[in-house]
Amino acid sequence: MQLSEAIRKRILELMKENNIKTINAVTNLAGISNTLNDFMLGKVELLKLDTLLHICEAFNIELYEFFHNPLFKDVQYEKNK
Repeated sequence: MQLSEAIRKRILELMKENNIKTINAVTNLAGISNTLNDFMLGKVELLKLDTLLHICEAFNIELYEFFHNPLFKDVQYEKNK
């Protein structure tokens, strides 16, 4: 699985676990711009680490908890297009 796909799936998984219905709600909780919307739509390839940290804060988890998931076991980095 590509890294961006694994991150998207993990965000959706955390949204479901936390009963958060929309990406905009995560964006508001995280206090970040529309970068997350663009990422989830595939318009942005990867998120900055500090953006991901804010997303983790929105879910009230640590960064290591985000990546401590089977989705990231065999993840691959997509090469620049």
